[in-house]
Amino acid sequence: MNSIIIDNLKKQVDDFYSDTGYQKMNIKVRDYMYSNPFVLKTDARLKDAIDLIIRNSLDAVPIVDDYDNVVGIITKTLALREVNRSGDINKSVKDVMRTNPATTTPDEDSLNLLRIPIGSIPVVENGHLTGIVNLSDTIRACFSSILLLQEELKTIINSAYSGIITTDNNNYIRFINPAAEKILNVTNKELMGKLIADFFPDLKMQEVTNTGKTVFSKKLFFRNRILIANISQLRNKEQIIGAVALFQDISDLENISEELKYTKELKNEVDAIIESSFDGIYLTNTFGKILRVNNAFTRITGISKEELIYKTIAELVDIGIFLQPLPLDDILKGKPVTTFQEVRTGKSILVTSNPIFDNRNDVVRIVHNVRDITELNNLKDQLEKAESLSQHYRDQLEIIKLPSKYVAKSNKSKALIDLIMRLSKIDATVLLLGESGVGKDVVAEMLHENSPRKDKLLITVNCAAIPDNLLESELFGYEPGAFTGASKKGKIGAFELANGSTLFLDEIGEMPLNLQSKILRVLQKKEITKVGGQATIKLDVRILAATNRDLEAMVADNSFRGDLYYRLSVVPVVVPPLRERKEEIPDLVFHFVQMFNNKYGFNKHFDDRVIYEFLDYDWPGNIRELENVIERCMITSADNIIHNADFLSRRIKSSGNEPGPPAVPPDFNYKYALENFEKEMITNALARFGTTRKAAAELGISQPTIVRKAAKYKIKMRE
Repeated sequence: MNSIIIDNLKKQVDDFYSDTGYQKMNIKVRDYMYSNPFVLKTDARLKDAIDLIIRNSLDAVPIVDDYDNVVGIITKTLALREVNRSGDINKSVKDVMRTNPATTTPDEDSLNLLRIPIGSIPVVENGHLTGIVNLSDTIRACFSSILLLQEELKTIINSAYSGIITTDNNNYIRFINPAAEKILNVTNKELMGKLIADFFPDLKMQEVTNTGKTVFSKKLFFRNRILIANISQLRNKEQIIGAVALFQDISDLENISEELKYTKELKNEVDAIIESSFDGIYLTNTFGKILRVNNAFTRITGISKEELIYKTIAELVDIGIFLQPLPLDDILKGKPVTTFQEVRTGKSILVTSNPIFDNRNDVVRIVHNVRDITELNNLKDQLEKAESLSQHYRDQLEIIKLPSKYVAKSNKSKALIDLIMRLSKIDATVLLLGESGVGKDVVAEMLHENSPRKDKLLITVNCAAIPDNLLESELFGYEPGAFTGASKKGKIGAFELANGSTLFLDEIGEMPLNLQSKILRVLQKKEITKVGGQATIKLDVRILAATNRDLEAMVADNSFRGDLYYRLSVVPVVVPPLRERKEEIPDLVFHFVQMFNNKYGFNKHFDDRVIYEFLDYDWPGNIRELENVIERCMITSADNIIHNADFLSRRIKSSGNEPGPPAVPPDFNYKYALENFEKEMITNALARFGTTRKAAAELGISQPTIVRKAAKYKIKMRE
């Protein structure tokens, strides 16, 4: 009999378990197990098990070994059976227990345990006993979950917005939910057990039960109410047990239709208001997508609606229709924001953006009111001038190298520095003369950086680098439309940008004659006129000029204006060539080696013999040539110590300088230059490598030599 009950129970469990809805409600073992159960060790006696079972009303006691692993179980039935059989209650539980008992885990579904025909089952987690469950508790847990599922389904059906009615095969009403009671204005008691055809014949549920044909969206009239119903067969697995009808009251749709009509009229009124506005208006969502644009916006900006609708402000900026984005983040904070915008057609507009809120005070739309401000030319000109000057600053910062520390060891260089320091304090025009590559641009920067104008940017124009037909507009600027291809906004020239600062005209000897007269006028009258303009602009600019040409000879052959030359050469400054200050070569080499080591991540230096070669060469390209040679040697050399300069040797041979001795300035001290260079090399090596041995290895000399040289030059050592 028990096996029949269990088999039947297992079949019902299989049916329940196949229902996915029930699986969601299934209770886990941990939800109802007895935690921390009573246990016995394997050395316990049968009487201990009986005593524990009787005192605590237990069905079973798990038996564990010394490591708390479950090795068996003694049930109440096993204990009684052994007492009846042998009468020996002192027998070891090992001889009575059921070994290798079935176990489960805390996360096992309770339904699975109903398939195991065992009264008590230990619960094991991570190899340790955590609890015990019995069959009666498992059955209660399963039926509790069934009741919970039933309650949930009942709640869902009773809370449904749609009305639900079910009938059996004989067309009798078996169920009606609260929504159906409300829609039909009846009570459950009035309808239960009655024929549906007597109460609501138009539903025709019997027809659906018999034919199996589902009815969708059937429009029905019931007591002055309009309903929409879906009717289908009701099945339990493959068996037809009746029909179910789901329906809704759509009478309120008439009210909705009236509201829609009112909304449409209101929309038409809003459209008329927006289109009658003289100001431009466009509407966006919170992401900046344009939803509508009025005709006034098109009139003001010259941009059609089709180019704007359903595009975001960011997209319009990307394709160049708007030149600036809108500060959407600031607008979404809930306050009006006013900004200036420029559009593709060249128009400047003032945009006031006002957020629109819903009933929860959240921003849902943004109305942008647009006004044409093109007539504010003065403000526009000032803004464009500031933007142009700012752009020039950025460009100059990219291309100008700030001068490194000027190496001045010779008497000529020291005299030059002294003159520069004195000239920087006065506003006189200075003409810098010297060969190519001697560093005239560095001298110009030193003049400016030590002058009262140092807080403003030095503006530099290379007269040889700009085509003749563009040089005038670069220097003086031009008015809008001054010539073909000119910007509609015009341009500010170098003189106007340098107002209040210093203008450096490099390669002044290359300036065309027709421009020289205009430069002369600037020097005389301190004013300019833009290309294509009439008005004069007063200036406060200090002029520095530089050239590697013989301007006096150019004046003699009429290729340079004499009056301009005399205006420029108020204070002529001659920058001496490198061959006249060779004692500075070791210091310059040291400077450039450090610079290129930092630039390329090297750790290289030159052998002393290479420095001798540098001192023997006349350097027609001056400091620029020296810098280029050092960079090339450091890049092409595979070793950290550069022992030769074949490239320089080839230059010396090709220049024809090899046979004769180099030209040496009268104040050049050869020994002093070499000793000074040697001291700096050793000082640098010791500072970098820390010990005389490492420094000696890097420089390619012996460690005693390092120690002796350091003592000679009084260089402090760590060791």
